[in-house]
Amino acid sequence: MMEKNLQLLNEVIVGSADPAVAKLLSNLKRKGLVVRLASRLYTTNMTDLPENIVRRNLWAIVGKLWPGARLSYRTAFEYAPHGGHVFLGYKYTRKVSLPGVTIHFVATPGSLPSDHPFLSGLGVSSHARAILENLEPDRTQGGVEKCLPVEAVEERLEAEFAAGGEQALNKLRDEARAVAAATGQRRSFARLDKMVGAMLSTRPANVLKSSVALARAAGEPFDSFRVELFGKLLERLGHAEFPERPDACASDADYTTFAFFESYFSNYIEGTTFELDEARRIVETGVPMPSRNADSHDILGTYAIASNRAEMRRQAGTAEEFIDLLRGRHRVVMSGRPSCGPGMFKTRDNRAGNTHFVTFDRVRGTLRRGFEMSRSIRHPFARAVFVMFVTSEVHPFEDGNGRISRLMMNAELTAAGQTKVMVPTVFRPDYIGALRRMSRDGDPDVLIAAMSRLWDFSQWLSCGDFEVMKERLEKSNAFSDDAGVILRFNTSPG
Repeated sequence: MMEKNLQLLNEVIVGSADPAVAKLLSNLKRKGLVVRLASRLYTTNMTDLPENIVRRNLWAIVGKLWPGARLSYRTAFEYAPHGGHVFLGYKYTRKVSLPGVTIHFVATPGSLPSDHPFLSGLGVSSHARAILENLEPDRTQGGVEKCLPVEAVEERLEAEFAAGGEQALNKLRDEARAVAAATGQRRSFARLDKMVGAMLSTRPANVLKSSVALARAAGEPFDSFRVELFGKLLERLGHAEFPERPDACASDADYTTFAFFESYFSNYIEGTTFELDEARRIVETGVPMPSRNADSHDILGTYAIASNRAEMRRQAGTAEEFIDLLRGRHRVVMSGRPSCGPGMFKTRDNRAGNTHFVTFDRVRGTLRRGFEMSRSIRHPFARAVFVMFVTSEVHPFEDGNGRISRLMMNAELTAAGQTKVMVPTVFRPDYIGALRRMSRDGDPDVLIAAMSRLWDFSQWLSCGDFEVMKERLEKSNAFSDDAGVILRFNTSPG
C-alpha cells in the first residue's frame, strides 16, 4: 500500500525532499507501479499519454509544487493553457516544461486583497488586475504571447459597458487605478484610462482598435414586469410569520459536511450528477475526475463558496456590493467553464423552456432594484428567499444561475446565524415548480410554502459527521429522483 506521506493527486504523485519518500518512489518505479512525468512528478497511469495526464491534473499539480501562484495575464481570463502555455504570477521569473504544458512564471507583486481564490491553493488576478496585465507594454514572455490581443481586451470592456453601462466602466477604472498604485502598472493604467475615455466619448476614439460599438445610450434600464413580481413576493413575505432556526453547525467540520451535501444536491438539480462517493472524492482531493473535468469543477467551485463560513457571512451594504458578491462567487463556481464567462454577466438573452429571463441589457438595473427592495425585509429567512428568487428570475449569467441563487440565499442565512436551506434531489420538481408558479403566475404562496418545508427539513437534518448526515438523508428519500417519491422527515431531529 502506498505510504500516506506521499501526496497522491488522483493519478498523479508529487514527490518531496524526504529521503524516505524518495526511496519509496524509487521502489515503486523499479516495480513498474509508477512512471516519472517530470521532476518530482510521477503517475500511476501507465496507459494514457503523459500530456493528457498533466493537463487534466494541471491545477492540482501546480498548487502542490508552487503553492500561492496566481493565474495571471491571459490565463486569468482563459483558465486553461493557450497553445500549450500558461502564465502565472509568482515570486520569480522562470519557465518550467511539463508534458504538453509550458508554465511561465512571471515575477510580480504578491496577491492583493482584491484578487480571488482559485482551486488547489492557487489564486487568480482580479478582473481589474488581469485587464492591466493584458495591457502591459511587454506583451511576450520567452517569445510567447502572454497577453490577450488588445482587440480582445477592448471587447471585454465593451461587454462590461453593455452589461453595466458607464458606471461599470468607471468602477472598473477606479479599481484598476488602485491596483496600479499597488503594483506599479502605471503605463497599463494610462492605456486603460484612454480606452475607457474613448468608450465614454470623453476622449478621442483613435486609441481603439476593435470594431465593437463605441457608443451606447446612457442609463440603466430595468425589467418592470420582474420588479412588479418582486413586489408581490415582498408584500407576501412581509405579512408572513417565520420562526428562528439557529444554525446547528457549531464546528467548522459540521459546517463543511453540510456544505458538501448542499453543493452535491445543488449541482444535481442542475444536471451535474455524480455518484455520492465520486463527488466526495473530488472534494476531498480537490482533483477533478479525468473524464469529467468541467463537471468536477462545478462541484469544487460550489463547495469552495458553500464551505467557507467567512465568505458566506459577507453581506452587501449597497447594490454595487451585491452585484460584486454575485459576480465574485460566480467566478469561483464556474471557474471550470471559461466559455461561460465566469464572473461576467450574460451578453445575450437566455431562457429555460418557455420562460424568458431578464434581457441582458436590463440585468444590472433589475438586480439593483431587487436589492433595494430586499433591504426592507427584516426576517433573515424571508430575505433569503427573496434574494434567491431575484437572482434566479434575473438569470444574470450564461450558466450557473441556479447554483448562485441558492448560494446567495444561504449566505443571507449564515450571516444571520440561521440554518441554511438544502434542496435535495427528491424535492427538485416541487422546488422548480414553485419557482415557475411565482415567475409565470405571480403566486408567492406556493414558493413560500415550498421553501418553508425545505427549511423545516434542513433543521431536522441538523449537522453531524458525514455518515450520520448520509443516513438521515437516505431515510428522508433525499437522493431519490423517482417520480412519486416524496421527501419524508420528522418534525424534530432524532
